[in-house]
Order: sequence, then structure tokens, then C-alpha cells
Amino acid sequence: MGYTITEKILRAHITKKSINPGDFINAKVDFCLGNDITAPIAINEFRKTGAKKVFDKTRIALIPDHFTPAKDLRSANQAKMLYEFAKEHKIEHYYEVGRMGVEHALLPELGLVLPGNLVVGADSHTCTYGALGCFSTGVGSTDLAAAFIKGECWFKVPETIKFVYHGKLKKWVSGKDLILYTIGQIGVDGALHKAMEFTGEAIRALPMDDRFSICNMAIEAGGKNGIIEPDKTTVSYVNAVIRKNKPKRKGFKLYKSDKDANYADVKEFDVSKIEPQVSFPHLPSNAKPVTKARNINIDQVVIGSCTNGRISDLEIAAKILKGRKAKHGVRLIIIPATQAIYLEAVKRGFAKTFVEAGGVFSTPSCGPCLGGHLGILAEGERSVATTNRNFVGRMGHPKSEVYLASPAVAAASAIRGRIAHPKEVV
Repeated sequence: MGYTITEKILRAHITKKSINPGDFINAKVDFCLGNDITAPIAINEFRKTGAKKVFDKTRIALIPDHFTPAKDLRSANQAKMLYEFAKEHKIEHYYEVGRMGVEHALLPELGLVLPGNLVVGADSHTCTYGALGCFSTGVGSTDLAAAFIKGECWFKVPETIKFVYHGKLKKWVSGKDLILYTIGQIGVDGALHKAMEFTGEAIRALPMDDRFSICNMAIEAGGKNGIIEPDKTTVSYVNAVIRKNKPKRKGFKLYKSDKDANYADVKEFDVSKIEPQVSFPHLPSNAKPVTKARNINIDQVVIGSCTNGRISDLEIAAKILKGRKAKHGVRLIIIPATQAIYLEAVKRGFAKTFVEAGGVFSTPSCGPCLGGHLGILAEGERSVATTNRNFVGRMGHPKSEVYLASPAVAAASAIRGRIAHPKEVV
């Protein structure tokens, strides 16, 4: 019996010659990360053990990206803990304001996570990096502390569900729409503790930014990880970031699933039938075509996050907003995911377009996605957001509402002042 891509990567990081779904394993970690919410807990646990040093100062990233620039004294102290720990242990990959980016956009951009790697992070959306063909998953802060010390982590080998996407996407349909549609079909627990392997000609036709969006939201279906077999698009992306950033770890390995690999389930979709999607409150699985979401007035639009804050996301939003205005009374907030994306958006004129449209172009931050800052909703307010979660109170007041959508739908909605299909304004 053959192995899935997820099983092959896990197998390559342990001493056992064979593994099966359900096995408990200790696996070597190639890279691990924490942010200003989760890393302080890991740091405290690290110190409780009496450990004197980290396993490898070049394979840990500490990124204060949720509440920075610090919004209050507590957030300032959280970020300070990361800085002091990084300084104490000479951790190379510490990125603060001015160098910081949303962690799940920054690490791939710098070439720190690569195909074939095993990556853990004390953040559930660590599954983003599966778009590169690596096994990446979120862990608890205590597990992160153990990884800091030993350079390994324990896992239960997941079963894999294969998602096959056939056909050609309609105009305005993106990777974000595919994953919202998929979660809508299987539910928020439809892939509970399973690997979600995305494949098919529609996936292979997607650029990397869309692939990151898809894998990013695997956790919203309960997935242990999301993963896409690396191809020419992947290799081209990885080689480009390695040439630009010259990371110390340059080697990578391409894995693919065996033809006789065993899957818990196989689900197939015809993407030509999928419309732009909107996930209604209060679950990502409440996905509906945007045409069924009309006449819902909104107070705010957020374009950004680790799901949709990359340059192609800003490009499509700028294309729709150029020469147009956000409706009076709608707050339009655009947050690029990294400093490099910020600069590129300025260079291409996107920042000017957003400001002229009545929006605000902000420093890289997770900010409003988790109800942190830079866009908190008041009671009764509604927001269209390109973020990944719309739970009760996720972006502010428990009686506010978040509608998840692509950058195209978000931009069109800002113009109309209600949830809108992009074709209404372009």
C-alpha cells in the first residue's frame, strides 16, 4: 500500500520505516513559530523546565503580529517578552514593527518554510504552508515550548481526505471561494483531525497566493493540515524567494501521493458551477453564493489577513476600487500582510487607489481579524471581511456580524454599501 503526501513527509521525519493513520509519533521539526499571543505562554513553560537553550536559533520565528504596533500596555508587555527571549537565545528570526508581517504570509515570503518540511506553530492557521507541499499544523503553546527545547513534536498520524477540483473557474471566482464552498459542503467538522489534500486541474491552474488561501482555511473544516502537491508553480515561487532572501536552509524535497495511497474519502467538485461565495454568520460553513446575499447592508469592509492580504489580493481589490468610492458610512480598511507587500502596493499605485476610494491603508497586522484592534465592530454592526473566521464576537461585539468573502466581493461590497457581486460595479 502506498502513502499520501502527508504520510510521506511525516515518515521522513521519524526513525520508523512505516506509519499508519492513527499512529502516535515523535517527529523532528524543521521550523517552528509563535506570535505575541501564544509565544509568551510557550516562553513561560520553557523557563519552567529549566531549559538553558533552544534547539536551534535559526529554526525558530517569533513574530508579534496580532496586537502590534502595541495597542495597550498588556500587548506591549506581550511583545516585549518575545523580544527579550529572542535576544537571550540569539534567535535569528525575530520580526517586530518595521520588519514584521502577518506570520503566515511572512515565513513563505522569506523562504523559511519549504516543500517537504515539517512545520509547527502555536497558531491554528499554520496549516497555510501546506500550499508549498509541506506538512504544517498548529500546536498548543506547551507543545511549542517542547519544540523550542527538543526540536521535535508529537503527532497522531491523520487520515487523508482528497478533494479533487475539476474544470475552469468562472470570472471573479478565486481560491478563497473554493475553500469557502468546500467548507460549506462538508461543515466545520467535516475533516476533523484529517489531512485535506487539494488536487485537480483547477488547483494546478491556481497561482500560489490562491493556494495559500485554500490551505490557510483547512483548520476551519477541522483539518489537521491542508496540503497541495508541489508542481512547477511551487518550485518557481520557492526558487524566487530563495534567490531574493538567501535563507540559510535552501534545500527542499518534493513529495507526492502514491497512486495506491489510501484515503478516508474522496470528494470531487466541478468548479465551473461555483459562484463567488459569502459565509454568513456565525460559521465559515454558512457559505452561500453572493447572489443569495444581496440586500444586506454593511458598516465595514476589511481586506487583509493571513488568508487574503497578499499582493494579488490587493491587486484585485484595487482594480475594482480604482476611480470609485466606498459608500459613505462604510469603513474601508486595507491591511497588507507584510512590509514587502506594503511597498509593492505603494509602488503599483494601489495604496493611492485605496485612499482615494475613501479607505485606510494600514501597517501589516492581524488587527481586526481576531477583534484585536484597527477595526473592532460595535453592537449591531456588520462587516464583510477577507479573513478566515466569523464566530460570535470574532471581530468585536457579540451582537456584531462578520461575512467572509474574497477581496473581489469585499471591494464591490464597499462600493455598494451592501454585499455585492463584483460584476455589479465593474
